[in-house]
Amino acid sequence: MTAASLLYHAQRLQALAQAGLAYTQNNYDVERYEEIRAISVQLLQELSANNEPLDKITRLFASETGYQTPKVDVRAVIFRGSEELLLVQEKMDANNWTLPGGWADVGYTPFEVAVKEAHEETGYHVEARRLLALFDKKNHPHPPQPWYVYKAFVLCEITGGMLLSDTPETTGARWFREEEISALSLSTDRVTASQLTTLFAFARQPQIPTLCD
Repeated sequence: MTAASLLYHAQRLQALAQAGLAYTQNNYDVERYEEIRAISVQLLQELSANNEPLDKITRLFASETGYQTPKVDVRAVIFRGSEELLLVQEKMDANNWTLPGGWADVGYTPFEVAVKEAHEETGYHVEARRLLALFDKKNHPHPPQPWYVYKAFVLCEITGGMLLSDTPETTGARWFREEEISALSLSTDRVTASQLTTLFAFARQPQIPTLCD
């Protein structure tokens, strides 16, 4: 069984255990669901490259309550004409390149998240125009991650502001042509080269329908 397959099973066990704990009224079932959740955490520890402590994994992976749903990562897609895309360097990932964005915030719509993240990480004021793609992270070549994630890519248009060279989350930002992408060190937890190639198609053909896994 591959690491990706084991990760998927750990995620499913965690989700089933959390749902069971949310709805059961039977004390014996509570014990069983807690044991299932503990097994999911142990699986994840075995998959951890750094053999992370169980208590740390539990806090990150198995501390929520209620019915579990996928986490949502929102990325702002900003083109200059039809040939250039704006990328930023992510401080939390060794200054590798990615699209501006981050986890969806409670109280914000997906478009509002894209607008907020774009301003915080680039300095530009933008207006969200269209959802280009909604991807399931497991269907794309991202590195393994404990959470089950959907990725939303939102087309944005610059309305003001100025490009910043440094922000609390990024160390740089610049425009790239499609042919430059293959030479970049990307933050592949956040975006992949194949996804960027797909997004460039929207710059050339704006009428392409929204993509969804």
